[in-house]
Amino acid sequence: MNAIFRAILVSLPLMLSLAANAAPDTPLVTEEFTVPTADAGINLYVRNKHPRGINAFPADKILLYVHGATYPSETAFDLKLNGFSWMDYIAQHGYDVYLVDLRGYGKSTRPVEMDKPAADNEPIVRTATAVKDVGTAVDFILKRRGVAKINLLGWSWGTSTMGWYTAQNNDKVNRLVLYAPQWIRNSASLTDTGGKIGAYRSVSRDAALGRWLTNVPEDKKADLIPAGWFDAWADATFATDPVGAKQTPPVLRAPNGVVQDGREYWGAGKALYDPAGIRVPTFLAHAEWDADTPSYMLHAYFAKLTNAPYKRYVEIGEGTHTIIMEKNRMQLFQAVQQFLDEKLTLNQ
Repeated sequence: MNAIFRAILVSLPLMLSLAANAAPDTPLVTEEFTVPTADAGINLYVRNKHPRGINAFPADKILLYVHGATYPSETAFDLKLNGFSWMDYIAQHGYDVYLVDLRGYGKSTRPVEMDKPAADNEPIVRTATAVKDVGTAVDFILKRRGVAKINLLGWSWGTSTMGWYTAQNNDKVNRLVLYAPQWIRNSASLTDTGGKIGAYRSVSRDAALGRWLTNVPEDKKADLIPAGWFDAWADATFATDPVGAKQTPPVLRAPNGVVQDGREYWGAGKALYDPAGIRVPTFLAHAEWDADTPSYMLHAYFAKLTNAPYKRYVEIGEGTHTIIMEKNRMQLFQAVQQFLDEKLTLNQ
């Protein structure tokens, strides 16, 4: 039996136990912060959720999430679907959970280039800048809670920002979770449509749904996203861009630095950083119909984690790049929670 499948089968009882022991009725406290960066006039939006009545957390019970290339953190990670969000789920397991919007996204400061036509400026918010923003958020949490390190969770482009940050700051990271890991590309990009790249791109609601369903078999599309979930996400997400929301039809504007990095690095066979620099326990999660970051990226990235104390991945069937908001989302939530919660004694 394949070693990966053995690990998944052995862990299934524990995963189910974790789900059963979750406390969905645990009252949570929500706090919001505006965190200044080292760049004048650029502030980051940070949201925190934790169980009510608890204000001190050990390092292994604190987690920071960051979004991908197009959409902000809160409308996926903290979108209540069927009564709760992924942020709620982790917090209700006794965690101090944070999300951050990078500059140009959500409730964080939009660079001045976004006040002008996209063609007037070069792509903004390159990955190196996003890594700096992650560092700002991490340092804010470390100081707030008086700890030396925390857990990190990134989705899509967020796996590059979190992975690169960790490779440079292993001493500040407890465990690393990479959901839909980005790596060297040998297939078409769904975010790069060709031509000259401006400062930012504008995404329509229809385009967002079309991208979401790429690679999904026709006979599986109807029940992949539970009724009302796409509209709930789209309504919340497009509302985060007041300027784009006023256009006809409404659009969401997203910085194009990630697209430029795709052309210069990932799509050109060059890596922005080396995962061998990651020296903390690392977990990769992926879904089989992911067209944004296909399975070959997961496998290549996993092989590059040569210095992680231990590493693991799970690939979930009948899911896309956005499985976080699909019918099989609990498989993702439970697998990640097991990794965060487990107490392993290695080499025994």
